Amino acid sequence: MAKKTAHDDPLAPLTLAVGQEELLLDRAVREVVAAARAADADTDVRDLSPEQLQPGTLAELTSPSLFAERKVVVVRNAQDLSADTVKDVKAYLGAPAEEITLVLLHAGGAKGKTLLDAARKAGAREVLCPKMTKPADRLAFVRQEFRGTGRSATPEACQALVDAIGSDLRELASAVSQLVADVEGTIDEAVVGRYYTGRAEASSFTVADRAVEGRAAEALEALRWSLSTGVAPVLITSALAQGVRAIGKLSSARGGRPADLARELGMPPWKIDRVRQQMRGWTPDGVAVALRAVAEADAGVKGGGDDPGYALEKAVVAIARAARSRGRG
Repeated sequence: MAKKTAHDDPLAPLTLAVGQEELLLDRAVREVVAAARAADADTDVRDLSPEQLQPGTLAELTSPSLFAERKVVVVRNAQDLSADTVKDVKAYLGAPAEEITLVLLHAGGAKGKTLLDAARKAGAREVLCPKMTKPADRLAFVRQEFRGTGRSATPEACQALVDAIGSDLRELASAVSQLVADVEGTIDEAVVGRYYTGRAEASSFTVADRAVEGRAAEALEALRWSLSTGVAPVLITSALAQGVRAIGKLSSARGGRPADLARELGMPPWKIDRVRQQMRGWTPDGVAVALRAVAEADAGVKGGGDDPGYALEKAVVAIARAARSRGRG
């Protein structure tokens, strides 16, 4: 989700959208245009690339109009503007025209930094649009998307959607819109599963997550769904193995912050948090039992048995039982 500076008036003379997340950059532009057209339905919008903004062009676009019309001038990839055009923009920032909103989209790197600094010095309203590379950021984005629609989605549903869709924010936003349009009431993990967990990686890890959480019935349901949609059994055994090993590695590690444990165990910090939640109820003996179950399933899937599906079902049940071993004393 885009982050904004304290003075958040979309009709400020200058909006600076900084980052490389295209969806957030586009939304920053749409927000300004919507505010301008709410104030004046006849607002003129000019959306320009660096090649279209030549020296002198900005002066023409921002010159006083006979009819004093409101105007929004959008400059994309401002870091790529020519040196002469940058001079024009800097000069304009010193004396912005009334009824005109200038929107600069800048990647935020070292290229074109002098323009970035000048815009900030001029008091630009800044909207941060960073590339969301971390799963935790994408999860926060999905939660915000649901909140923005006024609809409720469970934490598990949000996580399942991120797991299924991946890193494309446009696809995540589209998925949220589809679920909100199609489903009444609270959106839960089962709903997301019906719509989106046909993807091999997502569905195999769903099986593993439910198994290590001790949720046998849900794990078996996810397993049967995965197999029915063509997920290779070997992918499921791999996911089960990763899930159990993560429990074992974290349970034997010393306590500490997620970032420290992540470096020690070779896991991303977001996964440390998830595994910590999943490992409740596990014992060292339970981990050993689960690892044996995974090894047997792996052998069955790779030719040691007649029915890979049955081998996986046995493993899922054994892992789910092991996940509750602490509670059985």
